[in-house]
Amino acid sequence: MLNFDEQRFLRIQSGAVALSKRLDEVVSSCLSAGAENIFFLGTGGAAILMQPAAQLLQRRSRFPTFIDMPAELVVTGSAHLTAKSIVVIPSLSGMTKESVALLAGLKEIGATVLTLVGHEETPLGKGGDHVFVNFAEDDTSCESFYLQSLLIALSVMKHRGELSNYDQLVAELSNLPEMLLQAKRAFEDRADGFARILAGSDYHIITGAGNVWPEAFYYGMCILEEMQWIRTRPVHASDFFHGTLELVEKEVSVILFKGEDALRPLAERVENFAPNYTDKLTVLDTADFELPGISAEVRALVSPILLSTVLERISAHLEVMRNHPLTTRRYYKRVAY
Repeated sequence: MLNFDEQRFLRIQSGAVALSKRLDEVVSSCLSAGAENIFFLGTGGAAILMQPAAQLLQRRSRFPTFIDMPAELVVTGSAHLTAKSIVVIPSLSGMTKESVALLAGLKEIGATVLTLVGHEETPLGKGGDHVFVNFAEDDTSCESFYLQSLLIALSVMKHRGELSNYDQLVAELSNLPEMLLQAKRAFEDRADGFARILAGSDYHIITGAGNVWPEAFYYGMCILEEMQWIRTRPVHASDFFHGTLELVEKEVSVILFKGEDALRPLAERVENFAPNYTDKLTVLDTADFELPGISAEVRALVSPILLSTVLERISAHLEVMRNHPLTTRRYYKRVAY
């Protein structure tokens, strides 16, 4: 595979799954101590990657679950954020400015802070009440953060008596890193063609529904815009028909991500509409990939993880094709803002 280290990938994703036992122990202790809610408080891309886990809890658990922006909470606070709150802060660098600023306030409140970081010797790596370190870099962090947050959500449901097959689900997730690697290999020949589609337009409407919508948002904002300077319009598939559809015409690129959860029909609605008005609809469907030994229930849960892993292959080809390394920035961490 182009510019890819297979063993590094397996090491990082296996490292994320290996955190399951300790994550479960910490969640159990927090709930036993009387935790009343959970906040997922990431910044930027890391925040987006928390959305599927937060959505899972909001829809399948009665445990109050919030997702918010640290930059806003520093200013406004929240009536729900108390000493009885569990707060999950993901930050690959461990130094994200807005999240570090929030940490001091969380200490004053007395909330229990779980930090998910790639580097321990950092403010967030040292500042959490419970620190989970799994080294990763930009090309491997998505799957790692998705997995860690999913494990937290499943653990909450388990200890509240809302999930009866936790052990089975985690056992399947332990096999996922190898399955993701196989998916990358299977997709490699298609990745170049997909990259050509992205390189062929300077504007893309990117859409999806359910737990793959955050990956559509993330890929548009954090990869195509930040790392490739390609303009995008991420829009949820249900909102697609409340404004964005008016921008669809011949030669307008529409990129559709399809997952395998209950919200798949919302994506299919876009899939049925768009070809009538543009000749540039491109669909990336997780159902097209084999995951031996992974149940339908887990496939639905890991659809955003599977999408992110094959999108990484597309990005690897795209940066070479456009002669624009994914590490190239004009402003991000380069100028004061």
